[in-house]
Amino acid sequence: MKAFGLADEEASAAMMEVPTPEPGPGEVRIGVHAASVNGFDVFVAMGLARSMMEHRYPVVSGKDYAGVIEWVGEGVTSLAVGDEVAGITPGEPHLSRGSYAESLVVPAEGFIERKPANLDFEQAASIGLAAVTALASVEAVEPTDGDIVLVVGATGGVGAYAVQLAARRGGTVVATSLPEDEEWIRGLGASEVVDYSGDAVAAVRETHPDGVDALIVAVNLGGAFDATAALVKDGGRVASTIGGADAESLAERGIVGTNVQGQSDPGSLGTVLRMAADGTLVVPITRTFGFVDLHEALGLVGQRRSRGKFAVSISN
Repeated sequence: MKAFGLADEEASAAMMEVPTPEPGPGEVRIGVHAASVNGFDVFVAMGLARSMMEHRYPVVSGKDYAGVIEWVGEGVTSLAVGDEVAGITPGEPHLSRGSYAESLVVPAEGFIERKPANLDFEQAASIGLAAVTALASVEAVEPTDGDIVLVVGATGGVGAYAVQLAARRGGTVVATSLPEDEEWIRGLGASEVVDYSGDAVAAVRETHPDGVDALIVAVNLGGAFDATAALVKDGGRVASTIGGADAESLAERGIVGTNVQGQSDPGSLGTVLRMAADGTLVVPITRTFGFVDLHEALGLVGQRRSRGKFAVSISN
């Protein structure tokens, strides 16, 4: 079957032919119809995870998927051949299986759910990791009515979901964005927009001299993290999706700091899928790529030249 990833230790990410996987006990094989692009997928495809995680070659990239069950392993009763599903590939200590492939084997329990009938495959595949991570981030900062919530990286996949979820809980969302994306991010629930191409910290400080109640960081700020976190009022909350929150340092000001792991609660996938199905969560797809154009999609996300989610149609 066709798949995209790393063929061996020396290879660059490319389309390759790999054996069609066979499900073991408790697993299902899915004919993948669609996937999407996350920052982690770019990280793996660039080979940057080689020094951090074991790679069992060939390594297929991709976390999110939507498709149809085409085979069930021994002991599986919760799913059947023909079921339409969506999910996230399992978090494992090694890398091997991924969703950028014509078929994918995953456990029948965990981060897999039946696809809501009113979502197409591209929509269902663009919810997964980004929306689950956003939900965990918003739950970590616990916004209530009137809280000012600063979302940094608001126009990325995780950020676009976090803006919606924070606003839905009553937060007044301040989003970092480029000017050309302002109308779009306001449409998702942002009340204020700060141009991150300038001095975003100074701009927020000017409009909110007393600080913000909560901060969600969904992009790598590098050395600017501390200055951004300084915008949070004493006793506030900070959540980071990239591991930047120093809980001990923040605690000195009574701030609760959380480094979010998106795949910590399997039930969260069902929550965000249901929200998308009933219209309370917009799936922010801004572009859909064919499988053969996946390399371009990864490149644009890697260069931060994207907004929202990029979906990938995989013919099956």
